Amino acid sequence: MVFLRARHDGGTPLGCDPADLAEVEAVVRDSGTSFGKGMQILPPDRRYGMYAVYAFCRLVDDVADDDGTPQDKCQRLDAWRERIGRLYAGEARDALDRVLLATIRTFGLRREDFNAVIDGMEMDARGPIVAPDEATFDLYCDRVASAVGRLSVRVFGDSSAAADTVAFHLGRALQITNILRDVAEDAQRGRLYLPAELLARFDVPLTPQGACHAEGLESVGRILAGRAHDHFRTAAAAMRQCDRRAMRPARVMGATYAAILAAQERQGWRRPECRVSLSRPRKLLIAARALVS
Repeated sequence: MVFLRARHDGGTPLGCDPADLAEVEAVVRDSGTSFGKGMQILPPDRRYGMYAVYAFCRLVDDVADDDGTPQDKCQRLDAWRERIGRLYAGEARDALDRVLLATIRTFGLRREDFNAVIDGMEMDARGPIVAPDEATFDLYCDRVASAVGRLSVRVFGDSSAAADTVAFHLGRALQITNILRDVAEDAQRGRLYLPAELLARFDVPLTPQGACHAEGLESVGRILAGRAHDHFRTAAAAMRQCDRRAMRPARVMGATYAAILAAQERQGWRRPECRVSLSRPRKLLIAARALVS
């Protein structure tokens, strides 16, 4: 496969039809997240490349979260594996396919990273994850977060080994932070992502609702937060070996999620139903500082 350079000739982003680009951007906009605004710091080729990666992740995540039997969900995820396979054979059937194919070719994205994301969603689709062992916990974090990072750093503009190290550690840091602030929300869906070994160590029940009201949840949260901080630090060190401009979005995400984690630590885990969040002005300040650091 021939990889193309990002376009700087005034043509449409990624050389794609504007209608296709608009359709992919709509998936991002309709998701209701701030992701689209965050990617505004990227030049058009990279921005729309990230929109395509996000749209892929959003749609496969929806499969895992939708109603339906595990068998039905797994069949739909198998269809996504086949779709990714067709893209790597050069076949595109709709707007997202066409923008994804252009993104894959322009930035040299790896098929195994797309498949890893699908594998992560299948872990959820097969049934609620409840108190996984440590190895499964780490595998899940790698598939649903670090694999997305491995795709993203290439779109950002760095495909070095150091960039993959950033993806490895920052992905885990972000996912652990999400898990720690979503304990109660996940429990409502019958899920409990916290590792069984840690739960047992602090006499926390290995059930979603039981864990939410256990005294030992505070200690579990503190230990996992410490792990996340270690991953944030290692990711930051690896970023210093990468292309500085390419790592701007990663620095912003790292700084934002580190602030969320700090807020969660201040609140603690005695009332996990109180989900922490950052105000918009606070997010903007964090982003500004990260961009100039």
